[in-house]
Amino acid sequence: MINTKIYHSTYVLAEKLLDADSADDKKTFDMLYVQLTDLCIENEKANKDHPEQWETLADFTEDLDEALVIYQKALDKASAIQSKEHLSSIAFSMAELQSELGQTEAAIKSLQSAKITASKLDNKAFKVEINQRLTKLLAE
Repeated sequence: MINTKIYHSTYVLAEKLLDADSADDKKTFDMLYVQLTDLCIENEKANKDHPEQWETLADFTEDLDEALVIYQKALDKASAIQSKEHLSSIAFSMAELQSELGQTEAAIKSLQSAKITASKLDNKAFKVEINQRLTKLLAE
């Protein structure tokens, strides 16, 4: 379970990052991104770590290769706490980036992993989306 204070801080920063991105305010976006990075590092050092904050950081990382590294860190943390929800959402996000980068085999593996962990979840729409993307990639 994520600490409420950490969740709130991450959520507020994510909303502000979305607003800055929508407004094409690169200066504010970069400042907020640094704040989110610092929050992740601070919580990791303070043993208040959670995959959600790292997944959020990866979501806003503009360099796709760097984002994959951060997603992997989030995935490792989700695995450590056995969070099926985070394991499936992170693997799904990784698959999207891998596909975008032309890493089809890696994307297929990530989607297969997301499918396995999502099978334990109630979110039917998410399961359908995983299956559709997996079917599309396997057909290529």
